Amino acid sequence: MAAAAPAAAAASSEAPAATATAEPEAGDGDSREVRVLQSLRGKICEAKNLLPYLGPNKMRDCFCTINLDQEEVYRTQVVEKSLSPFFSEEFYFEIPRTFQYLSFYVYDKNVLQRDLRIGKVAIKKEDLCNHSGKETWFSLQPVDSNSEVQGKVHLELKLNELITENGTVCQQLVVHIMACHGLPLINGQSCDPYATVSLVGPSRNDQKKTKVKKKTSNPQFNEIFYFEVTRSSSYTRKSQFQVEEEDIEKLEIRIDLWNNGNLVQDIFLGEIKVPVNVLRNDSSHQAWYLLQPRDNGNKSSKTDDLGSLRLNICYTEDYVLPSEYYGPLKTLLLKSPDVQPISASAAYILGEICRDKNDAVLPLVRLLLHHDKLVPFATAVAELDLKDTQDANTIFRGNSLATRCLDEMMKIVGGHYLKVTLKPILDEICESSKSCEIDPIKLKEGDNVENNKENLRYYVDKLFSTIVKSSMSCPTVMCDTFYSLRQMATQRFPNDPHVQYSAVSSFVFLRFFAVAVVSPHTFHLRPHHPDPQTIRTLTLISKTIQTLGSWGSLSKSKSSFKETFMCEFFKMFQEEGYIIAVKKFLDEISSTETKESSGTSEPVHLKEGEMYKRAQGRTRIGKKNFKKRWFCLTSRELTYHKQPGKDAIYTIPVKNILAVEKLEESSFNKKNMFQVIHMEKPLYVQANNCVEANEWIDVLCRVSRCNQNRLSFYHPSAYLNGNWLCCLETSENALGCQPCTAGVPADIQIDIDEDRETERIYSLFTLSLLKLQKMEEACGTIAVYQGPQKEPDDYSNFVIEDSVTTFKTIQQIKSIIEKLDEPHEKYRKKRSSSAKYGSKENPIVGKAS
Repeated sequence: MAAAAPAAAAASSEAPAATATAEPEAGDGDSREVRVLQSLRGKICEAKNLLPYLGPNKMRDCFCTINLDQEEVYRTQVVEKSLSPFFSEEFYFEIPRTFQYLSFYVYDKNVLQRDLRIGKVAIKKEDLCNHSGKETWFSLQPVDSNSEVQGKVHLELKLNELITENGTVCQQLVVHIMACHGLPLINGQSCDPYATVSLVGPSRNDQKKTKVKKKTSNPQFNEIFYFEVTRSSSYTRKSQFQVEEEDIEKLEIRIDLWNNGNLVQDIFLGEIKVPVNVLRNDSSHQAWYLLQPRDNGNKSSKTDDLGSLRLNICYTEDYVLPSEYYGPLKTLLLKSPDVQPISASAAYILGEICRDKNDAVLPLVRLLLHHDKLVPFATAVAELDLKDTQDANTIFRGNSLATRCLDEMMKIVGGHYLKVTLKPILDEICESSKSCEIDPIKLKEGDNVENNKENLRYYVDKLFSTIVKSSMSCPTVMCDTFYSLRQMATQRFPNDPHVQYSAVSSFVFLRFFAVAVVSPHTFHLRPHHPDPQTIRTLTLISKTIQTLGSWGSLSKSKSSFKETFMCEFFKMFQEEGYIIAVKKFLDEISSTETKESSGTSEPVHLKEGEMYKRAQGRTRIGKKNFKKRWFCLTSRELTYHKQPGKDAIYTIPVKNILAVEKLEESSFNKKNMFQVIHMEKPLYVQANNCVEANEWIDVLCRVSRCNQNRLSFYHPSAYLNGNWLCCLETSENALGCQPCTAGVPADIQIDIDEDRETERIYSLFTLSLLKLQKMEEACGTIAVYQGPQKEPDDYSNFVIEDSVTTFKTIQQIKSIIEKLDEPHEKYRKKRSSSAKYGSKENPIVGKAS
C-alpha cells in the first residue's frame, strides 16, 4: 500500500511508470502528442527538536508522510520514542496528475485516537526547483485545518439591468457557480461538498447556499444566485459604478466550500474572493479560481518552534516529444561504445559536463541497456579506469563513471535476482528479535555475547550459502559484464592470479549484495528503513559477507577488519571451503555460457500491496460492497488474499487479462479506481492514492501487453442497474465506447521508455551548455598548444584524450540540441497561449485572505 509503504525506491533504483499526461504537440495542425511526465525522487532524512510532550514522558512515536496537495502518497515507518527521529527513507515515484503543493507532514502516532499532526513543510510546485538535488533543513510550520485547502472553482459573474414593477431600473448581480475540481479526500473518501455564495460589502453580507453533492471531489453544481447591487434611485446610465448608497468598488463575491458533516461539524474546504469590479469593462466574467485558505485575521502572534525536517528533493518535469524528434540524439548516443577513444563519445561527454554524474548515469544506462549497448560501453569506460589503476587490490574501488554505470545496471536488472536470493532471509532477520551484537561496548545488560555470535554466524552462513548457490539466477547482462571485467583485469595485471576474481567481487559482493543487505528498503526488499537494532544486525552481516567475498577472491590469509571483535568473529569463516565456494560462484557468474531458461522457472514477483476491490457478487444478495484485500502480481498471475501470506481467494492468469484501464470516479463515487478486464467480469479496484493507482495500472499493462486477445475498446465506467453508465448501452457484452490507452514497453522486468530517457539527456545537455562550451574551447586550446600546462585551466578537469574527435562530437551534440530546441520552444509557446489565465489548466489565484 503506497500510503503505508514506499511508493518506490531511491533515485538510483527508480523505474519510471509509462503513464503520462498527454497534451497536444505543438506542430502545425497535426494531432501528435507531447507527454508531460513528472517525477519526484529524494530522501526524508530526519527531524530534530520536535515539541516534547508535557509531563514526565516527553518522547513521541513519529512518522512522516508525503502529500500531493491533501492526498497522501507515501508514509515512512514509525520511529519510536524520539524527538529527533531518523527516518532515512528514500522515495521515487511518477506524479500522475497536476498539483499545487508538495507537502511533508510529521505525525505523532496515536494508537487510541487520531494521529496528531505535529507540523508540515509545504512547498509550491513552482518553488521545487530551488531545492533540487540538495539536502535542506526546513522549519516545520503549524498545521491549521483552515489552511489545508486544494482544488478550484468555476465561476461566472454577470451584471444585468432589471426593470422593477414601478418601471424604474436597477442592477442585479448574477452569480453562476458551475463546478469545482480536485477537492480533497476526507478521511480517505470523496467529500460531500456544498458552497455558500456571499455578496460582501462594508454594510452587507448576503449569503446563499448550494445543494450538497454526495461523494465527489469534482462536484457539478450548476446553480445560479441573484443579488441586487444598486437601488433604483441611485442608478445613472453614465456609470454603473457611481453609486451613492453603496460603493460597488468595495463589494466582492465570496465562495466558501464546505464538506457536509451530517451529524458532526462541517469541514472548511477553501474559499475565493472575487471583487465585483472585475465587471468594470465587461458585462460578464467567467474563470476558474484556485481555492485559498480562510481569513484568520492575519494572526501575527509567534508560534512555538515546532522543530525541523531535513529533506532531499528532486522534482523533474519532462516534455516528451514524438519519437521521430529524438532520432539524431539517440543515434549519436548509441554510437558511443564504438567511438575511439571512448572519452570522445557523446555518452562519456555527458558524464563529464553534468554537475552531478548521477544525473547523467541513470538515463544513459537505461537507454544503452534498452538497445543492448550497455555492456560494450561499460567495458570501454572500465578500461579507461584500469589505465589509472596501479594496485590490483584497489581495482574498481573508485566512484567513476564506469563504476556508477555498473552500479545502476545491477540495480535495474538485478531486482528480481535479489528478491529470490535475499528477500526470504532478510524477512526472517527483520521480523525476528534475535540480538546479534558482538561489540562488547555496545552489548546491552543481560546480553550473552556467545549467543549473539551464534545468531550472527547462523545468518551469515545462511545468506552466504544462498548467494554462492544463486549463479543460475544472475541476469545475463550482469554475467556478460562480469566476463568483460574479468578479461580486462587479467590483461592489465597478468602476474596477479587473483585479480580476475577481485574485479568481479568488487561489484557483485561489495556494490550489490552487501549494499542490498544493509539497505533492503532501497532495493524493494523491505517496505521501510529497518529499526536501529535490525540495522546494526544487517550492518554486521553486510561487513562479513563483503569481506568473505573479497577475502575469498583475493585468497587472503587474514581479514581486513579494523575492529578486534570483528577479527575474532571472522576467524569462524577462515576455512578453505569458503574460498572455494566464492571462486566457484565468481567463475559461474562471469562465464559466457548461456543459461538455460526453462518454462518451469519461478515466476517474477512484480508488485504487491493492500487495496480495495468491489465484491463480485456471485453468492451475496443485495448491494455489492468494497473489501480490503492483499493483491499480489507475478509474471504469471494476479491474485488477491484476505491477508499477506494467506491462500489466494481469487486468481486471474496474466494471459487472460484483456485490458487495464482507469475507471471514472462517477461509477462508484470513489477516486483512484481502475479496472482489470479479463475473461470473466471486470475486476474493479480502488488504490489508496493516485501514485499507487498509476503504478498498478502501469505494471499490469506491461505484463499483459503482449496478450493475443487484448481489447481495442473499453467502457470507462461501470455496468450498473442494467446499463453502462458511460454510453448507456444495455447489453453487458456491448463493445467498449472508448479506445484503450496506448501500449507501453513490453519488458516486464526492465520498463524503459527510451523517448523519456532521451528527453532527460537532452535536458541535461541543455542545462550544461556552458560546460560543453568550455570543453569545446579546451579541445581547441589543446589542439593548438601542445606544451606543458603552467597553471590549471578550466579544462584540466575534463578527460580529453583526442581533442579533434572530442571537438567533432561536441559540434554534433550542439547541432542536435539546437534542432531539438525548436519544437520544445514551439510547444512551450502553444502551451502558454492555450492555457490562458483563468482557464482550468491555469486558474486564477483567488484573492488571498
